[in-house]
Amino acid sequence: VQVEESGGGLVQPGASLNVSCVATGVPSRPHVRAWFRQAPGKEREFVAGINWIGGATVYAKYVQGRFTISRDNAKNTMYLQMNSLKPEDTAVYYCNTDFSPITLKALGSWGQGTQVTVSS
Repeated sequence: VQVEESGGGLVQPGASLNVSCVATGVPSRPHVRAWFRQAPGKEREFVAGINWIGGATVYAKYVQGRFTISRDNAKNTMYLQMNSLKPEDTAVYYCNTDFSPITLKALGSWGQGTQVTVSS
C-alpha cells in the first residue's frame, strides 16, 4: 500500500484548508481510513476516520465540528476539510488505510505527510 498526502500550506487563524490522500494497492476488503497529525515535539495523534464502504465517520474531540472527513471511492481519495483553523492545528497531516476505530491505532503504511501551518 502506498499513500500520498497533499494540499497543506500556510494559512491564517480562522481560515480553511482541504487536504487530500490518494492510496494505491489497498486490499479489496472492508476497512477504515483515517487522518492523523504530528506537531513538533509531540506524538502522532488521531484526527478523523471514515469507513471506506459505509461512510461512517469518527472524529477526535479537538476537531469535532470544525473538520470534515470525506471520500471519493472512484478516485480512491480521502479528504479532510479543515475550517476555523487554530494555531494548535499546526502539524504534519498523515493518512492511513488500516485504522481501528476501537483502539484508535493505525496499522497501515504512512506517507510523507503534508504540512499545515496556521499562523498570523
